[in-house]
Amino acid sequence: MEIILKEDVINLGYKNDIVKVKDGYGRNYLIPTGKAVIATESAKKVMAENERQRAHKIAKIKGDAETLAAKMNGVALSISAKANEDGTIFGGVGAAQIAEALAAKGFEIDRKAIAAETAKALGSYKAIVTLYKDIKAEVTFDVVAEEAAE
Repeated sequence: MEIILKEDVINLGYKNDIVKVKDGYGRNYLIPTGKAVIATESAKKVMAENERQRAHKIAKIKGDAETLAAKMNGVALSISAKANEDGTIFGGVGAAQIAEALAAKGFEIDRKAIAAETAKALGSYKAIVTLYKDIKAEVTFDVVAEEAAE
């Protein structure tokens, strides 16, 4: 079944994308939750007209995202975590902690936009932050022991 997404759906597509999904996923989840509509000819025409009217807004959003990506590419974060003598972390450092560290630096980023492998040991790691459809920023973060950070 073809649907038009009304909002960004992770691992499926972005707002106003026309995607093919299985009938059950579309009818039982995406459409009832308001995330999508069936891609009929009239819905496609309405979407096309809305896209034409929204083109300049998208250009501004994309420009802002590129500016933010340029600022974020040089950012290095230091995240403290409890660790044992071997350097193994109790728990892990993931997207939520990276989002908090970015917020402390002045970047308000949703944790769902951060793609990073969960850090299980002390060391240096990289995370990819998706700011817009194809605009991404790379952030490095060091996981340090809490005693060293104090």
